[in-house]
Amino acid sequence: MQKEKVVIIGSGPAGLTAALYTARANLKPLVVAGSQIGGQISLTAEVENYPGFFNAEHTPTGPELVDVMQKQAEHFGARVEFDEVTEVDFSKGSPFYVKTYGKEYEAESVIVTAGASPRRLGVPGEEGYIGRGVSYCGTCDGFFFRGKKVVVVGGGDSAIEEAIFLTKFASSVTVIHRRDELRAGHTLQERAFANEKISFIWDTVVDEIVGENTVNKVKLTNRKTGEESEFETDGVFVFIGHYPNSKFLEGKLAMDEHGYLITDEMMRTSVEGVYAAGEIQDPVYRQIATSVGQGTAAALRAEKWLSERE
Repeated sequence: MQKEKVVIIGSGPAGLTAALYTARANLKPLVVAGSQIGGQISLTAEVENYPGFFNAEHTPTGPELVDVMQKQAEHFGARVEFDEVTEVDFSKGSPFYVKTYGKEYEAESVIVTAGASPRRLGVPGEEGYIGRGVSYCGTCDGFFFRGKKVVVVGGGDSAIEEAIFLTKFASSVTVIHRRDELRAGHTLQERAFANEKISFIWDTVVDEIVGENTVNKVKLTNRKTGEESEFETDGVFVFIGHYPNSKFLEGKLAMDEHGYLITDEMMRTSVEGVYAAGEIQDPVYRQIATSVGQGTAAALRAEKWLSERE
């Protein structure tokens, strides 16, 4: 069993920041990155709101920011493993047991930064057309809809950011939102309303996704009038929120009714020596900057806790 001072579960901004700080404390952290480093930010087309990462001629992308964060953490001694945690045992205290598909670890401290995943609509046709017209990532799949009509389901920041991004490829982007106004930030709303390729269907939900070999329409219902309709489209991009990637921690750490880990102001979980940061414990802010701050705090507390035990 491989022994580690610190194992960090997850590789988004919170995880890579925790890796940077624990590496600089000479703890030689191991980051279990999952299948793709960077978490959700690696799927983000443009990053305009992370302080100090700005270029007037080129809006930085999520993968570019992740690359810088990874290189910085590795420069100071962090190690990244592309594997996924399948099991943990925190019941006996430190050292903690962490198992992945490939290895088993004993970790003196654990920082959980496993993030969150896109929530699905849960309507007929959705599962069957994933990869054939249904997507949860405009950055990943936008190119395949060049010159086609697509719909975006949702009204928050992610939905509007992706709708704007998709106009680079699609001939038209129709935002379908269950309310009569967007929840996205003011600047994003202004950009969306000014974009001639973007239109809106308000107070409406998707009941079914229909197609033959690929998606060709969605069935809709107006929530206020009850009117049912069909809307032709070549693609459905879903951005209706996220759920925490905490299933493997059920019964291991305290969490709320939605599955978010419960932490105190020092990022401590219900188990001494186990910390959490980022969207796995933050259903409110969910920003790169807040995740970085939480990752910093978790790393500092873990380092202090370990030093006090020596």
